[in-house]
Order: sequence, then structure tokens, then C-alpha cells
Amino acid sequence: MRRNKQWDVNKAMLLSRLFHFLHCAGKACVIPFLTLYLRHLGLTASLTGIIMGTKHFINLAWAPLSGYFAKHYNKRKVVILSSLLCSIGAGLLLLLIPPANKAAMSRYCNISAFAGFGLPKTAEDTINQSQLGNTAVTVHAFTTLISPTALTLMNTKHVATAGAGQTLNDAISATAAASKHEVKRIAHRQFHWENHKNEEGANPEIPDNSDSKRSVRPRSIRSLKTGTTHGQKATDIILEVQHQLFFLVLMAVALWEVLAAPLEWTVDDGLYEYLDFVDATDGYSRHWIWGYLGAACSACGVGLLVSNLDCLLNVHIHRSSVHFYCYAILITLTLLTGTFLPVHVNRKQEQTNKVLKALHLISNDGRATLCALTAFVVGAVGSTVENYLFWQMQDKGSSEFYMGASIAIMLFAEILLSFFSNKILKTVGQSGTVALGMFCMAVQCLYYSFLWSPWSVLPIQSLNAFSNGALWWALNAQCEDVSTPGMERSVQRVFQALSLGLGAGIGSLVGGFVASRFSLEVLYRAAAVVLVIWSVAFLTVQSRIPRQKRVNYSQLLAADNSDLSDTETDQERDWLVKAMKDEKENNSW
Repeated sequence: MRRNKQWDVNKAMLLSRLFHFLHCAGKACVIPFLTLYLRHLGLTASLTGIIMGTKHFINLAWAPLSGYFAKHYNKRKVVILSSLLCSIGAGLLLLLIPPANKAAMSRYCNISAFAGFGLPKTAEDTINQSQLGNTAVTVHAFTTLISPTALTLMNTKHVATAGAGQTLNDAISATAAASKHEVKRIAHRQFHWENHKNEEGANPEIPDNSDSKRSVRPRSIRSLKTGTTHGQKATDIILEVQHQLFFLVLMAVALWEVLAAPLEWTVDDGLYEYLDFVDATDGYSRHWIWGYLGAACSACGVGLLVSNLDCLLNVHIHRSSVHFYCYAILITLTLLTGTFLPVHVNRKQEQTNKVLKALHLISNDGRATLCALTAFVVGAVGSTVENYLFWQMQDKGSSEFYMGASIAIMLFAEILLSFFSNKILKTVGQSGTVALGMFCMAVQCLYYSFLWSPWSVLPIQSLNAFSNGALWWALNAQCEDVSTPGMERSVQRVFQALSLGLGAGIGSLVGGFVASRFSLEVLYRAAAVVLVIWSVAFLTVQSRIPRQKRVNYSQLLAADNSDLSDTETDQERDWLVKAMKDEKENNSW
């Protein structure tokens, strides 16, 4: 009785649900919109993919390692609180990095109210400045349109001094203005020269004057060399500024992930061991719903808030910064809740490495290996949706409200369908559910490539209940089949690491390259083709692999002895002997 009074399970579950609600709400404020913020800074899709891939790789390696150290030294509460506190500062650190140019901040919203501060006044000016400040290719193409003679007279003073204090946009704008004036002057001279040709004849030439020839030809050669040099300088400046921005953002995001990665792993371990110690693990399987509810409400709320703000809060602060401010507020509330979060202090030191044992179990089972490869493919394709879907929506005129609403629809659909998960698995089967989930994801990716309006993405998001929810229910069921007692969570974590860590990291790198080299439409259509091909291959191979279901002894312990027949002998009535006999027969077969 004393133990029951000391361990208040209801209070522990209430605090855990509140913690997950606030933490997931804080993450949903900024993580889904992070790539959109990187786009506002002026990074390309390929550079964004490298940053997001690095983020996933850090989480893959550091989360389990830090969780092991926190458990080994019994410092879980310290790790949880320090991770929350430091991640607030690391998240806000991104706001200190300036954008590559002003056009990147104002490309997708109206900032006419701030035109007096040197920002573009009209949409045409915004487009012109964004085209000039976007990539080095634009400057190269611009320089090839004007004659070498015009390049000799270009004002390159601003370009040469851009690194000494001026912004990249100011330098390029000044150079472009001088070049535009020179192009008009050259065009005027060309017009008079054409008239002169018509008057003198079909093949007019410069009078045969040796001095004139000597003065014209070297001048043309000098102008060509000078023009090439000036164009190369502008190109080098653009690339240098973009590379500096990329490395600054990469270091900030990497630091943020290093500080935030230990949190979820440590909290999850602490909660499960606490509930397992008091024999109340039934509540563990449903605690994820509260995190989904928090993420859905937060994403929709912050999207609505940001979409109703002006493009710039002041001259230097873009409205996307509100995502980080909301994140800081909610993580601060999570920090206060975390001080009361119950954490079980484990006095026993495990002798075996469960991760290595889980990998051994998966590699020795053909169906589990195929499911692990499927988790990798799903994670790689899913990263393209997470990283660039909002880019595609923004190109169609969507605001942050539609983006947040799309996240809310996804999560609510998955929550509602979760109450029918067992019925779906029994009706369709594990293999059929996995194939159905991949097919639904393929339909979503194909749909994303044909968006036509700001709200057009909303109807298709309800398919996430199958493409993410039902698919992972089937994969987790496969984990239970292949697991030995006490290894279910370890096998599930290996699947999640292959999907959300390794798969998402590689998918981010490849997706960023494809989006930069081709387009977002091509990226999503290619993802749909990959999913369809893999779903067909999965069903074909899975049907040829024999099923080897291991005995889950924890479930047999809860079995009712009334199910046994009275005519059975004592040896047949012993469920443990019978289970071991069945397992031996399956393995020998």
C-alpha cells in the first residue's frame, strides 16, 4: 500500500501528457516552417537540403548516444532541463543571421509601407531586385547582353567595395543601374551606326586610317578583357556572400540540433521505465496523441498569426521571426513543466546493447529486413514533402495559415484513424497496409506537383492517416512479431532511425539537388514513381518470404487459463512448454 501512495500514476500521466503537448506545440511553431525561413534568407534548394540532411544525421547519431549517457549516469532530469533551456537560445540564434539581400525578404509579400527605407516599392522592383540578387547565373547572363565597349564604362566601384560594409543587393543594384544607362547609350550609338551603314552602302568600313585602326582594335580587346573581369568580380561576390550565409546557417542549425536531440529520447526512456516499474505501461501507447494535438493546434495558430502580420515587423525583422518567438515561449512553458516531470532512477546497469541486438533480430528475419528497407524509402520520400511542400505552396500564393492548416488536417486525420488501427490491420493485413500507405503517399506526392491554388493542398492532406499513420502501425506490428521479450521498443527505434534519421538525411540531400537542378514538380513526380515501384516490389518479395513469428511471452502471461480444454494433459496445458515447442518447430522449418 505504501508503494501505491508513493507512486501517483495518474499525476505522472497528466504531467507527461502536458509536457508532450507543450513540447510538440513548440516544435510545430518553427520546425515545419524552418525551410521556408531558409528560403527567405536567400538559400537555394540544394543548400537547404544539405542543412536539413545534416540536421537529421546529427539526430541519428547523437540522440541515442546522449540518451545512453543520461541513463548510465542517472542524469536524465539534468539533460532534459538543460536541453530545453539551451535549445531556446540556439533557436533564437538563427534570427541574428542577416539575409543575403533585401529582395529575399520581400519576394513573397507586400512591403510597400517600408519602401522609404530602401526596399523595393513595387512588385516589378521586387522582381527585378530578386532576379539580380538571386544567383550568379543572373549576373553572368546580364553581362553577356551588353557589348564589351559598354562593360568598360560600367561603374564597378560599388561591386568592388561590397565586402567592406555594403550589402550584396546595394552593390548589384548600383552596378545594374550603371550598366542599364550604358546599354541605352550603346543602343543609341548603334542606331546611328546602322543609319550610317545604310547611307554609305552595304559594307561600310572605318576610313583607312592606320591611327584609327590602331586605336580601335586595342580598345576593343581591352574592353572585352575588362568586361569579363568585372562580370567575374560580381559573380564571385554573389557566390561568396551566399556561401558565407550557408555556413553560418549550417553551424547554427547543427548547434541547435546537438542541444535539442537528447530531449525526446531521454524523456521517452524515463516515462516508459517509470510506468514499467509500477506496471502501468498501458498508458504509454497513447501518449503520442497529446503531442499530435499540441502540434496541430500550434501549427494552425501560429500560421494564422503570421499570415495576418505585415511582411516586416520593422525595417530589419521579417514576420517569419514570430515562429521563433512562439517557439521560445512554448519551450519555456515546457521547461517549467519539465521540472515536475517524474523520472525513474534506474539502479541497474544493462550488460547487453539493445540496439545491436535489435539489428541482429532484424537482419535474421527476411520480412523484418524488407520492412526496414521500406522504412528507409518512406523516410527519404517523406523528407522531400517536409522540406519543400511549403515552397511549392508559397509559389502558388499560399499564406502561412494554409500551411499550418495543412499540418493540422494531417495530424487530426491520423488521430481519428488510430482508433480503428487494429481493425484495419486485421482486414487488410500487415503487408497490405504497408503497400496501401505507400500508395497513398505516392498519390499525395503526385497531387503536390499539380497544385493550382493556395488552398488546393488541404483536401489531400487527409490521406496522411494512411500514408503515415496506418503504414507505421503495420511496421510496428512487424516489430512485435520479430522481437523477443523486452526488445519491442528497441526494434521500433531501429525502424525509426532508419526512416527519420538515415532515410530523411539522404532524402534531403538528393531532394535538394533534384529541386535545384530541375524543379519541385519534377521532384514530387519522381517521388511518386519511386513509391509506386517500391510498393509493387514490396508485395512481390513479401509474398515469397516465409513468416516466422516469434513468441511474445509477455502476452502469453496475460492469457486466460479458461481457454484451455479440460481434456488436455498437464503437459499440454502448460502454455510455456507448448509455446517453446511451437517456436522450435517454426525455426526448424
